[in-house]
Amino acid sequence: MSTIDIERARNTGWAFAKNQNAIHAKCAHSTMSSACRWSLSDPFNDLPDRDAYAEKFWQPLVRAMPDLERRNDIFVAGEFNGKVWVASTGHYVGTFKEDWLGIPATRQVTFVRFGEILQIDDDKIVRGYLLLDIVGMARQAGFNLIPECRGAELLSPPPTVQDGIRLSASSHTETNTSAELVNAMITGLLSYDQTSLESMYQEEFWDPNMMWYGPSGIGTARSLSGFQQYHQIPFLKFVPDRMGGNHVARFADGPYVASGGWPSIYATTSGADWISTPLPAGVSVTMRVMDFWRREGNLLKENWVFIDIPDLFRQCGINVFEELQ
Repeated sequence: MSTIDIERARNTGWAFAKNQNAIHAKCAHSTMSSACRWSLSDPFNDLPDRDAYAEKFWQPLVRAMPDLERRNDIFVAGEFNGKVWVASTGHYVGTFKEDWLGIPATRQVTFVRFGEILQIDDDKIVRGYLLLDIVGMARQAGFNLIPECRGAELLSPPPTVQDGIRLSASSHTETNTSAELVNAMITGLLSYDQTSLESMYQEEFWDPNMMWYGPSGIGTARSLSGFQQYHQIPFLKFVPDRMGGNHVARFADGPYVASGGWPSIYATTSGADWISTPLPAGVSVTMRVMDFWRREGNLLKENWVFIDIPDLFRQCGINVFEELQ
């Protein structure tokens, strides 16, 4: 894959991202292939083409928030498995004026956190993956779709160094260093011996003051020990046999790495509490996940994480949206 191909994809992806605000939605729509297939968070799930994306997801969201604005915190481009991709994360923000997904409108400013990965071919988006933190959006409206989280319930910030929008080619050395660090870290995660966290040797990869920004329901944690206490230990008890799945893309761009899987994880539930709520044991589940990492020096400093929690709960026989009815 040539650098020119990646930079053309970067331009197309940025045109979509910056023009997706309600007033420019038509322009953003034109950057998609008419046959562009989308996979979104539950309850949207798979949408077959550009028109279905507009009809089922985008237009209802704009009706709910007529002054909708897309705020991008990270935007990166790269190659994976012979295809070119862009990825971004940030928030949709607007005044919540009409009900959405059964969530009652508040007429207050509301944030919807998102993670997005797009495949681009011939200057058009041909495949899209989008995870939305709908649980967090509902919390802002006063509705807990799932119980309180273990970590801190916070609005996820942009990168500390404010350089997450990558609009030109990054250094190959920087990019390769980031990719190698994340790949080594993930290899460590997969080395878990079912007994000791030390078997994953994660201390080698994370800054002592790292920040982990998880989805609503899990929350935000600081330091490796905070991450382990509020997410990793309960998660490993909940799905002790978890295995990596189908990563649609994983690529680096300077100090950043983006990754997404549909699904990323295959596992069997144990019945142990993970996110402060009991889920049944013995259920075979998959998890849709996205990660965005920022490297600082030789260590990972920040990690933005998305998990489709409503989809996981649905697999366990719980429709989190029923409470809103």
